[in-house]
Amino acid sequence: MEATTYPRIKICCIANWEEAQLAIQHGVDALGLVADMPSGPGVITDEKIRSLAGRIPPPVSSFLLTSRTESGQIAEHIRATGASTVQIVDSLTNGSYQHIRLACPGVNIVQVIHVQGEASIAEALAVAPLVDALLLDSGNAKLKVKKLGGTGRTHNWQISRKIREQVSVPIFLGGGLHPGNVREAIKQVGPFGLDVCSGVRTHNKLDEVKVKAFMKAIKSRSIFANLF
Repeated sequence: MEATTYPRIKICCIANWEEAQLAIQHGVDALGLVADMPSGPGVITDEKIRSLAGRIPPPVSSFLLTSRTESGQIAEHIRATGASTVQIVDSLTNGSYQHIRLACPGVNIVQVIHVQGEASIAEALAVAPLVDALLLDSGNAKLKVKKLGGTGRTHNWQISRKIREQVSVPIFLGGGLHPGNVREAIKQVGPFGLDVCSGVRTHNKLDEVKVKAFMKAIKSRSIFANLF
């Protein structure tokens, strides 16, 4: 009998080493460390990100969430924090992903696509060949004060599924996930990984009860009986 494959789990907005340990103890695959953002929760200093990234044990990945939009600045940010993966939450406006790869060898590149409609499919298809993974989220980079993550809102999962079916790189699904809806999200989208922040927090603090419930929901046999 083949082993069941579960989505990879990334808990974002990690604030300190205590939260990192709690997440790791419950079997997550990655931790999200949020640098300076125009809005949203979980922002910590680059110094703290570097400290946490240096303590996170393999094989758990450290994701630097950067709002920088130029490849040179992004590479500089990666080097300053020491993260193993960079999550680019806004569009790359200057430079190239190749520039980042050459400047930071061995660092995985994840591009966020803020799913707002069918146009997001074309955006994802254009970027996918250039990065290691896509993360589909519910932000809006077109607002005067950009929302680039941590919205606590879901988006149209049917569009996310279309993206997942048409690209060849892994897809992480984020945006408003919590223990009560994550099973349905997995059924509808079939993502490689899941990204959660507010859905496992109470008063902005990581909640062990919610983390346990989230992990339990993901590993429900009834989901995977319909997927594999």
